Amino acid sequence: MITWKKLPQTEQQLRIEKALKENVDFTHDISLGYPGSRLDGEVFRNDVPFLKDAPLLQTYVSNPNHIGCHTFGASESAFSGTQEMEREVLKIIAVDIFKAETNGYDGYIAPGGTEANIQAIWMYRNHFINDCEAKLDEIAIIASEDTHYSIPKAANLLMLDWHAVPVDFETRAIDKAQLDNIVASAKANGKKFFIAVSNMGTTMFGSIDNPVDYITVLEKHQLTYKLHIDAAYGGFVYPFTNSASAISFQNPKISSITIDAHKMLQAPYGTGIFICRKGLIENVLTKEAEYVEGMDLTLCGSRSGTNAVAVWMILFTYGAFGWCEKVRILQMRTDWLCNALDALNIRYFRDPFMNIVTIHARYIPKEMEKKYDLVPQKHDKTNQWYKIVIMNHVEVDHLSTFIADLKSTRYAEKRAATEV
Repeated sequence: MITWKKLPQTEQQLRIEKALKENVDFTHDISLGYPGSRLDGEVFRNDVPFLKDAPLLQTYVSNPNHIGCHTFGASESAFSGTQEMEREVLKIIAVDIFKAETNGYDGYIAPGGTEANIQAIWMYRNHFINDCEAKLDEIAIIASEDTHYSIPKAANLLMLDWHAVPVDFETRAIDKAQLDNIVASAKANGKKFFIAVSNMGTTMFGSIDNPVDYITVLEKHQLTYKLHIDAAYGGFVYPFTNSASAISFQNPKISSITIDAHKMLQAPYGTGIFICRKGLIENVLTKEAEYVEGMDLTLCGSRSGTNAVAVWMILFTYGAFGWCEKVRILQMRTDWLCNALDALNIRYFRDPFMNIVTIHARYIPKEMEKKYDLVPQKHDKTNQWYKIVIMNHVEVDHLSTFIADLKSTRYAEKRAATEV
């Protein structure tokens, strides 16, 4: 790892205090032109003594605005200190984790993975229109049926057709024959440009798509395409558990990646991350944002710099080795659950490198769904799956209690079947 180190809390606090001093200080500086300020002092007091030892809360109260994209051109100089911290975060994720070339990427910390996915599709749609003279009805999105709902949302917003590729019920793997048929049919109907979304950890199953499936079929049909990786869930898991993973910017066909920090990284909700190769993000420049210093290349516009500082603190609290250790502990707990389910002959899906276990619904009584806050694939009678996500708060004791309940249910079912 080049940038990603472990820093003691004292060094972290000094770094954040330095960044805040480089930002505009709405309390002491004469700042007449900004349509913003520190948080309202009547509600969020900045004179309470505990703020001195809480650098993230100091940042929250100072209220930095990270409007724009700080890897591309100029940015609002009033918040240069915390913007530099955002760049440090993006460098760790792009270069250290996903193997991008130094200075070969752009990106920003978005208000969630949904926006980051929409940002990617918006960017590629405009790229095809600007650089390939594509017509809107010649562009299509293709992704698996397990893909996050942000993809059909993007299709709706951007007026694009979305083609969902069926997956195998048990393995959740893309049906390659169906993929080929769908692409051939779309091509025959006038589609020439494709935005392919490949998952690194689907929301319901934690399943990993093989991006080569999309590459192979799209190139077989001699179609122009861009490939986006939705790693909103798996981005802080899979690269650390599967050292042989080839899903990174080392693959020249992969052009962008979405990662959520508010999932595995346990950052505050509303913290997504978008990374793309250089030469793409300028396709979503809003030229009309003339009052913004630099260029607004994001969907959201204004966004809180506090989220960037929160991610920075988490990354530098653990360092690369500490993070690997944390993820491996969760893997061990997931292994324990899977072994216990195997002993009960209960069918489930789990990618071996992920910490999501999705169980066939027929094994889960309704009362257990409520007791353990299990998440169904569908909130109606057609539901076929329940998922368990082994996060940091889920300990083996909790899993053991769940298995004991499940075991007693299984025995009760067997007795009832025997009596009948």
